[in-house]
Amino acid sequence: MIIPAEEQDKAERIAEEDDKVFEFWKEEISEEKAVVKLLVHAEKSQTIIDKLKEEFSHNDPFRLLLFRVEASLPVEEEEEEKKEEKEEEEGKETAGVSREELYTEVKGQSELSRVYVLLTVLAAVVASIGVLQDDVAVIVGAMVIAPMLGPNVGLSLATTLADIDLAKLAAKTTVLGIALSFLVSIVLGMMLEVDPATTQIEARTSVDLLHVVLALSAGSAGTLAYTKGLSSAVIGVMVAIALVPAIAASGLLIGTGEMWKGFNAFLLFSINLICINLSGVLTFVAQGFEPSTWWEADKARRMTKKALLLWISLLGILIAVIIYSQYL
Repeated sequence: MIIPAEEQDKAERIAEEDDKVFEFWKEEISEEKAVVKLLVHAEKSQTIIDKLKEEFSHNDPFRLLLFRVEASLPVEEEEEEKKEEKEEEEGKETAGVSREELYTEVKGQSELSRVYVLLTVLAAVVASIGVLQDDVAVIVGAMVIAPMLGPNVGLSLATTLADIDLAKLAAKTTVLGIALSFLVSIVLGMMLEVDPATTQIEARTSVDLLHVVLALSAGSAGTLAYTKGLSSAVIGVMVAIALVPAIAASGLLIGTGEMWKGFNAFLLFSINLICINLSGVLTFVAQGFEPSTWWEADKARRMTKKALLLWISLLGILIAVIIYSQYL
């Protein structure tokens, strides 16, 4: 943390009074500025971060930089933590990385860029070819390059934090990605010979309730990867498995004139998209992510309730369609 030099004693007092701080260092880098370093458990960092922002963010040279410790020697056995969770005045602890770390990473991956557009188009092409050739390995390759995880997690996080700007950004990126994938698949369906009896296509035109469970699991796993600071590369594949092949199969079928089967594949895609966002919001809420101030937290709770009502209502409608078409 970079603060005015005259604020060093205040920062030291805060660090000494907070039992979450393991170590504390300070160093003057000029007559006006000082660097303060604190070592804190990632899982317990949120309240101290909120406290530091509250005390020092009004200062002009204030800058708070967060770094993850990859390893620490010697290895110490972790103390048993109390299971009782307490709400503190400064904020609520999260179950993984801090709110600021998560927000920065998710926002970066939710931004609409040339790389995102290119990867989306390439993923749609590769997935379509894999579906047409009934090649599972090629379809998995499409899942690896598909940038589907970031914007969906961004939309869920924006809901729980009541961040309208992030919600608009993530929604725009998600919608454009879907539209591009769908358009590319339709064009390929018009240009290439499509066999609706292909195993990979047939599998995505038959929708049942197990697909709901798969999509809910995918969304929860993707969100947990972010909140725990884990690599999202592998988890992103799980989210992509629910989105990329379904939209590719739908576009190919519609492009070749198989409208009803194309609709069924799009129904599967819609269920997956809704479930991923629904489980993402629920996972963020369960992990304790909320704004730092009480008035923003109240707004976030209202926004979260509305979002959950919307996703659950849409999912209920689609489940009713599945039950009607499959079981009645």
